[in-house]
Amino acid sequence: MIITAAYTDLYQITMAQVYFETKPNGRAVFDYYYRHNPYSSGYSIFAGLEDVLDILENLKFSSTDLDYLEQQGFEKNFINYLKDFRFRGNIRSSNEGDVVFPNRPILQVEANIIEAQIIETLLLNMLNFQTLIATKASRIRHSAKDGVLLDMGLRRAHATGGHYASRAAAIGGFNATSNVKAAEDYNIPSSGTMAHSFIQSYENELQAFRDFAKVRPENCVLLLDTYNTLQSGLPNAITVAKEMERRGEQLLGVRLDSGDLAYLSKKTRAILNDANLGYVKIAASNQLDEFVIKSLKEQGAPIDIFGVGTNLVTGKPDAALGGVYKLVEYNDTPRIKLSEDLIKVSLPYKKQVYRMLDSDGNFYGADAVALFTEDNITQMEHPFDATKILDLSSFKYESLLKMVMENGERAVPPRSVTEIAEYSKSRLEKLPEEYKRFQNPHIYKIGLSSQLKQERDKLVRKHNI
Repeated sequence: MIITAAYTDLYQITMAQVYFETKPNGRAVFDYYYRHNPYSSGYSIFAGLEDVLDILENLKFSSTDLDYLEQQGFEKNFINYLKDFRFRGNIRSSNEGDVVFPNRPILQVEANIIEAQIIETLLLNMLNFQTLIATKASRIRHSAKDGVLLDMGLRRAHATGGHYASRAAAIGGFNATSNVKAAEDYNIPSSGTMAHSFIQSYENELQAFRDFAKVRPENCVLLLDTYNTLQSGLPNAITVAKEMERRGEQLLGVRLDSGDLAYLSKKTRAILNDANLGYVKIAASNQLDEFVIKSLKEQGAPIDIFGVGTNLVTGKPDAALGGVYKLVEYNDTPRIKLSEDLIKVSLPYKKQVYRMLDSDGNFYGADAVALFTEDNITQMEHPFDATKILDLSSFKYESLLKMVMENGERAVPPRSVTEIAEYSKSRLEKLPEEYKRFQNPHIYKIGLSSQLKQERDKLVRKHNI
C-alpha cells in the first residue's frame, strides 16, 4: 500500500479546510505522548520514528485523492491548496529505540496548523502500533535472556500491520523474522522451518525429512509433532541427522509445536545427546509470550530458539497503545486541554525533557519536563501532588528531544533497524531491574519543572473561571 496524505481521518481534512478559510498561517506545536504503559509494564520502547520520517518527506495528496475529496464536497479552492500540500514543519523527538514513560512528550511537532493537523492520524497510527509491539518484544526478550527469538506472526497479524510488527519486534530484541517482505525491506535476518502440511503431503514422515534435508541442508530444522513427537518425529529426525553427517552436513535443529514444551524439550535434549547430536538445537513454538517463556526457563527447559507469533504481533493482551497528540501552543500562545480526570490535563508550551542519571550514568528513575526556554532546572515537582518534590541540583542529566526533521526534511541520517535495536538494548541496560519486572514494576517518576508547573496552573485557573 502506498501511503499518501489521504491516510488520515476525515475530520483532520475537515478542520484543515476551516483553517484554510479562516487562519491558514497559524503556527502550532503538538505533543505526542501516551498515558499508560502497555501490559502493566514499567516502561515502553519507542518505535516507528524512521518510518514516519520517511513517509513525511514525500507525503502528498494524489490526483485520485483530490478527485475523491472533491466528490465529498470540499471546496475547489481548498482542493487546489491541497495539490501543493507538503509537510514543511519541524519535529523534535526522542531517539527511536529509547526507553520511554507515560505523560511526558516523546515527540513534538511544530508546523503550520494545517500540516500539523493532517499528519496527526498517520503519526499516531505508526508510533502507537510500533511502540506497542516493540515493548512486547522487549518483554519477551527479557524472559528469553540469550535465547534466539523468531517473529513468526505474520499470518495472525492485523493485515499489513504485520509488516510493521516485524520491524518493531526486531527493535525490541528479536533476532529474525519469518516475514520475507519485512526482512527484505528492513534488512532483518529471515528464518523459517516447515509446516505440518509439508510432512502430510508425503506417504511417510521419514521421506519428508530426507527430501527437505537434501534440498535445504543449510539451516535445516525438522518439525517433530505431526504424528508423534517422541515415537516418530524425533527418531526420524535422528536418522536424517546421521545421514546428513555422512554427507558432511549438520542438522541445525528440531522444532516442537505442541504438547508440554518443558517435558518434551527435556526428553528431546536427552535423546539427542545420547545419539551424539548435542549440536542440534531445539526450537519451540505454540502460543508463546513473555510469561510462558519465563516459565519454561524457570523449569529448565533446554530450548534454544523461541518462535513467537500471535501474542507478539497482536500486542496481546493490550490491543493498542493509547498515544495522543495534543495542541500545546498556537502562534506562540500556550494551549491546554482540561479534564475532570487529572491524568488527561495536558501540558502547555513547547518543552524539553531531561533524564536524570546516577553516578554510574544509569537512569536514576526520573524524567523532568521543562519549558523549552529553561536553561537550568534545579528541582522537579509532581504534576498534581504539591508535597512531592525532587531536588535535581546534584544530578547529571541528558536532554531527550532532538531535532529530527527541519522544514520538512530530515535533520539526522537514517538509522537501520539493527542500529536502532542495538541502541535500544544499550538503553535498557541503563534501566534498573525493578522497572523491568513483570509483577508490580517500580513506577518511573515524571515531574515538571517549577516554572512549567506554575505556568500550567495559571492556565488551569484561567479556564476554570
